Amino acid sequence: MYLAVLLVVLAFNSCCNGSKTAEQESAESTYPIKKYATVKLTADISHLSDNQKEMLTYLFKAADVMDDIFWMENIGEKSAFLNSIKNPELKNYAKINYGAWDELNNLAPFIEGYGPKPPGAGFYPHDMSREEFEAFDNPDKTSLYTLIRRNEQAKLKVVWYHTAFKTQVEKAAGLLKKAAALADDPGFANYLNLRAAALLTDDYFESDMAWLEMKNNLVDIVVGPIENYTDGLFGYKAAHESFILIKDVEWSNKLAKYAAFLPQLQTELPVDPVYKQETPGSDVDLNAYDVVYYAGDCNMAGKTIAINLPNDEKVQLEKGTRKLQLKNAMRAKFDEILLPISKMLIAPDQRKYITFDAFFSNTMFHEVSHGMGVKNTINGKGPARKALKEKYSAIEEGKADILGLYLVTKLHEMGEFSETDLMDNYVTFMAGIFRSVRFGASSAHGMANMLRFNFFLEKGAFVRNEDGTYSTDFEKMKEASKLLTRKILKMQGDGDYEAAKSWIETQGNIPVQLQADLDRVNKAGIPVDVVFEQGLEMLGLK
Repeated sequence: MYLAVLLVVLAFNSCCNGSKTAEQESAESTYPIKKYATVKLTADISHLSDNQKEMLTYLFKAADVMDDIFWMENIGEKSAFLNSIKNPELKNYAKINYGAWDELNNLAPFIEGYGPKPPGAGFYPHDMSREEFEAFDNPDKTSLYTLIRRNEQAKLKVVWYHTAFKTQVEKAAGLLKKAAALADDPGFANYLNLRAAALLTDDYFESDMAWLEMKNNLVDIVVGPIENYTDGLFGYKAAHESFILIKDVEWSNKLAKYAAFLPQLQTELPVDPVYKQETPGSDVDLNAYDVVYYAGDCNMAGKTIAINLPNDEKVQLEKGTRKLQLKNAMRAKFDEILLPISKMLIAPDQRKYITFDAFFSNTMFHEVSHGMGVKNTINGKGPARKALKEKYSAIEEGKADILGLYLVTKLHEMGEFSETDLMDNYVTFMAGIFRSVRFGASSAHGMANMLRFNFFLEKGAFVRNEDGTYSTDFEKMKEASKLLTRKILKMQGDGDYEAAKSWIETQGNIPVQLQADLDRVNKAGIPVDVVFEQGLEMLGLK
């Protein structure tokens, strides 16, 4: 094992050991709570060819390699950590959280000997200060694909992922090449070969472009270092993960028409022209999939139900993005979580507006919105992602949520969106806040929902009734969504870190009354998220 990887384990063991805190004891006492609903993750693959089915076996193995790498990035070597836990229930909870901290309970430690989670997870030395990092003169230090380590003189150095995880990425690359040889679709085969090369070089541009060009493949895989949520120190580092997907052709065909409206919608965003002067790539792909495997970062605690990739600003501006709706995972969260919450917290006369189609479309336009607005600041501060540092993820998720609702409204007003009644989207959106705010402050999605709830509360977008339920005020929420969209787009365009920091510190909290209402939801046993029974056997391939 390469030394840099070994250091991750040693660093976590040295930094996180210590006496149990009251917070830790509280977390240990509550970890068995059924906050996760167990769902079988499967899909119909009867239409796939024999080659495609065999190809899936290699893709699953490649995904497992991403899973192993993510353990290293989050806490250390998987087996060594899990073998130290004797209680089987506690060990299972640690598997769900990929470590010793409750990801949906503000990162409270629940394993004896572990203190607070290091903000930078395993991407940086745990004794490194922000000031030391800022003074470190290396152009690659903010790359998505580098670890920060110490050299023999205890000075900071950069280690590229493909060097730190050499054994793992070579294995994954070989598996992707074997899968490519079985691919029926030439575009998918090309992508798999380019992605294999990218894992060995940390140059993902060509494989990202190839992934965007695919149109007809029935099987898909997202694989590699993708999102930067786990880096809570600066938000610079991408964590390894993988999704394996089966395309839902019928639903994808229904979504395709909306891509044509995105350039026009960009020009009509409710913000000064300077904040919408970028023209996102027009080759936008909207599709629906059944997801059959989650691995690594995306499988930790709360599960992703839609994807907007690639994240590379250069790729987005030159080519665009693909927006993948994970229909079966979405349905699981709707049935297991959103509907039960709605029966408790949404006013009886508005519950009829809670629909899966509205949940689906709100989520879809959330992903569309990630590619809109501005990616680069208007004042020379570079990409908004880097200017806003560790605050970016929460601000970006907030943008996608509220701008998605704005886009649904605009398309409805244009007569182009008729799948749902607009009131369905607004009331389902409100119910979605109650679902996602339960993720907690350590989650970018949870923080985004706290900010939005408090903004809506201030603007009167909803009222709390005497019976403890909430009613949406359509016109006030419509106006509030426009104002919040403007606020966030400006913050990103200005690269205003201090404004983002101040907003999160003052409004990124759960009001007392809302917490009391969420406590009622928790007491009723409504899960916070889902955990999957998944694997080749769920598809009848093992």
